[in-house]
Amino acid sequence: MHRPYSAHRLSPAARRACALAALLGAASLLSATVGPAQAQAQTPANEAQVVRSERGPVRVATLTAGLEFPWSLAFLPDGRMLVTERPGRLRVLARDGTLDPNPVEGLPKVAVVGQGGLLDVLPHPAFASNRWIYLSFAGGDADGVGTDVVRGRLVEQAGRLRLEEVQVVFRMAPRSTRGQHFGSRLAFDAKGYLYITLGDRGEMQRAQRMDDHAGSVIRLHDDGRVPADNPFVRTPGARPEKFTLGNRNIQGAAIHPATGELWTHEHGPQGGDEVNVIRAGRNYGWPVITYGANYGIGTRIGEGTARAGMEQPLARWTPSIAPSGMAFYTGTAFPAWKGNLLVGALRGQALHRLELDGEKVVHEERLLQGQARVRDVRTGPDGFVYLLTDERNGRLLRLEPGPR
Repeated sequence: MHRPYSAHRLSPAARRACALAALLGAASLLSATVGPAQAQAQTPANEAQVVRSERGPVRVATLTAGLEFPWSLAFLPDGRMLVTERPGRLRVLARDGTLDPNPVEGLPKVAVVGQGGLLDVLPHPAFASNRWIYLSFAGGDADGVGTDVVRGRLVEQAGRLRLEEVQVVFRMAPRSTRGQHFGSRLAFDAKGYLYITLGDRGEMQRAQRMDDHAGSVIRLHDDGRVPADNPFVRTPGARPEKFTLGNRNIQGAAIHPATGELWTHEHGPQGGDEVNVIRAGRNYGWPVITYGANYGIGTRIGEGTARAGMEQPLARWTPSIAPSGMAFYTGTAFPAWKGNLLVGALRGQALHRLELDGEKVVHEERLLQGQARVRDVRTGPDGFVYLLTDERNGRLLRLEPGPR
């Protein structure tokens, strides 16, 4: 997490103009110049260690290195994997982690600024038949930058992958010149609705505005249409795409395997990181209530920690672990982890394993402490756990049962 943005003492109009020009100029330059020739060399997939956990030994294998600030991981039906790199590349990895030197072509222009860049990647639930891939990213234009989502059909020709028929599914509004709190995770539920998690863009009061996408969870049909039963469709002045409000910066989202509900976590300020169950029309409180505090000075934000009509988190962390990436463990390789919630930590540099009793966390274990800034967490189709590390020389790690 980053401290709040600050600017030099210019007039508000001059500050906005300068920031926007610099932001869009840098974004255009990076989007135009970053290419496969700049990708870092791959490290052979022969590194592994065994760590002890409360439920038995875990073997941690490095499948791939040389990924530049990887952000998200997705599995394809043929065993290959897609990994987003925040500077704007979508990479392809073989089942064994071998990195294709050629990124996927046909991506939209990505604004690489602050915490923004290419973020989540998610195949459509019916990808095997329709080939749709969804991407969330920081998109820039003359009005500023915001979190956008597109989809495109993944096609392969002569061994090269490319997105075609790229369509805009969602475009965040209003835009902003700030460089933080973009969110953004994508998830499909069993009914085929697409959820998009957003941040408040570093402008906290936006999270309570009904006419603003910032600081909310969005729910859409897979093509971007607004569901007729979204909670604010008939609210005058409200953005109809909104499913919630009062969210600060959600960088972890997963569908509960039993209930089908969306669970998320979000960054708190200097503490107060939260785990929440996302329900239609609910207000999650930011910045009116929070368990966090103002950076540096530690003073209270808002009214305190509770208010009628605002949700309380299922779990929280103070001091902050800076959570990123989240998955329910649904595999068979770790039977003792079945149904556990796995949460990555950036500042905490760990993988958090949460044991649940319904919507209550009854036990927590921290694995790999101090070893890596964990950006994404996924349960693989093979039942192993996959992690991405947030580094310039980022790695794809696979957790397997260790020798007993």
